[in-house]
Amino acid sequence: MKLKLIKILTAYIFFLVVWGGIAQNKPGYIQDIKGKHAVKPGEIWLSHEHILVDFIGADKIISSSWNTDDVSKQLLPFLLELQDFNVKYFVDATPKYLGRDVHLLQELADKTGMRIITNTGLYGAQNNKFIPDNARRNTAEELAQQWLEEFEEGIDGTTVKPGFIKISVDNNDSLSPMHEKLVTAAALCHLKSGLTIASHTGKALALWPQLEILSEQGVSPKAFIWVHAQAEEEDTNFQKAAKTGCWISLDGLAWEMDKHIEKLLYAKRNGFLDQILISHDAGWYDPQKKSQNIQPYTTIFKTLLPLLRSKGFTEDEINLLISVNPSKAYAIHKRSIGAKRENP
Repeated sequence: MKLKLIKILTAYIFFLVVWGGIAQNKPGYIQDIKGKHAVKPGEIWLSHEHILVDFIGADKIISSSWNTDDVSKQLLPFLLELQDFNVKYFVDATPKYLGRDVHLLQELADKTGMRIITNTGLYGAQNNKFIPDNARRNTAEELAQQWLEEFEEGIDGTTVKPGFIKISVDNNDSLSPMHEKLVTAAALCHLKSGLTIASHTGKALALWPQLEILSEQGVSPKAFIWVHAQAEEEDTNFQKAAKTGCWISLDGLAWEMDKHIEKLLYAKRNGFLDQILISHDAGWYDPQKKSQNIQPYTTIFKTLLPLLRSKGFTEDEINLLISVNPSKAYAIHKRSIGAKRENP
């Protein structure tokens, strides 16, 4: 009887280990503003863009500062231009208290046919200018619960649910208590939702403490996107980051080109092109400006990709950048770790 019980327990443990491994490696799903669907790695993405951003601050921002119809009218031609390049997914990285407007996104998704992805989370950069007072008083657990409620119930009374977590930190080698709380909340939210964490970071200086917090909470770096990594100047830090497994997002292609090309060539030479995301970080309508200077979302297709081809990039490598990588990065599934990882 005792031997039989041992065999049953052994079989059960084996099942848990195997099932756990499958769960960790499953492809997950994508959630845009119209709902969730299976990952489709053959479709083209823009992985970090903006339609509207209001920099006035969390204590002053109000949705009546902009007219949704006017924003839609001005941005629609730029979005429709993407049809010529078969863009299917558009990640809108504007967080709450900086102009996230799901009603606007719904309207533009209907008019363009694109799958627009929005987010939950809070933006801590610029010394917490975009974090409301009540959120400063909340614990990490309370913030995570608020973000989970948007994930489970919808945003602002709508059926729109976030497809990732957007946070940001100031670029220091040690995080402020508020920013430690944001990263911890994002980790807790990920463990319950499977949402990928995209953190506005900049240079690698602030990357390592964020990855350390994730490790302490049991979250794999594979669930983390290092946003605005193009600001980093030391190439070896890209290799260190790649070894952790995190995603490396080179943004700002609407504004600069040479820096990105050098970093993409470096990633190709050193074997981590399959962890790179590229985007324009472009747009956007700014309610605080009387006249708009909207940057197009097409530089990648019109300028970058031809240049990469001229430098020996294959179509498979280009497909990694604009299709395969973002579909994996934004796939919703839990990516946890059992042991604490050493800080690189």
